[in-house]
Amino acid sequence: MSASQHQPSEARTIGILGAGRVGAAVARQALKAGYDVRIATAKPADDLVLLAEIVTPGAVAVEAAEAARADIVVVAVPLHKYRTLQPELLAGRTVIDAMNYWAPIDGEIGDFENDPRSSSEIVQAYLSGSDIVKTLNHIGYHDLEEDDRAAGTADRRALAMAGGSDDAKARVAGFIERLGYDAIDAGPLEAGRAFQPGTEIFNGSHSAEQMRSILAAEREPSLA
Repeated sequence: MSASQHQPSEARTIGILGAGRVGAAVARQALKAGYDVRIATAKPADDLVLLAEIVTPGAVAVEAAEAARADIVVVAVPLHKYRTLQPELLAGRTVIDAMNYWAPIDGEIGDFENDPRSSSEIVQAYLSGSDIVKTLNHIGYHDLEEDDRAAGTADRRALAMAGGSDDAKARVAGFIERLGYDAIDAGPLEAGRAFQPGTEIFNGSHSAEQMRSILAAEREPSLA
């Protein structure tokens, strides 16, 4: 089998579950990057049509099942609602977890407060048939639409990503790059704790070089 046959197909369609500020910002940025965007909530698609026309013009309001068939699915619902997601719809899909567990802001959630795993590892266990990639959680929704830069630009911002599937991460990296950011592979899904709320990565904007340096420092204790 040739090397090219191992390359994951480039994403063309983006499904977004959640039409709040984060979901809407991702939808608009994805549309700007030339993607076919489908957006859904827990409500019937007909209830979302007007909102989509106003807030995410160009995105198509669909049922969750249709959004879940996209090449990449972005989960941008409040984290306490993650169990409203339907694992069977997302089985076999590349799924971006853009959610955060931020107890001081959102309150404590037992599923995450009493579990040593990172929030994305818990989501992956629930969506066991999906390839979860954690990213887009450490950039503000307003910044996502303002900080994008062309590839090679000196002040281009980097975004970290973590996941267990190399193919899924490659597909998501292509998406992040087209959104206007350098995609930096942090490693397996558990490495996502390096950019959870309260971390240096979460709290600031970093270049690709800076991001790699921070991630390398995070890994050092495990190598001791």
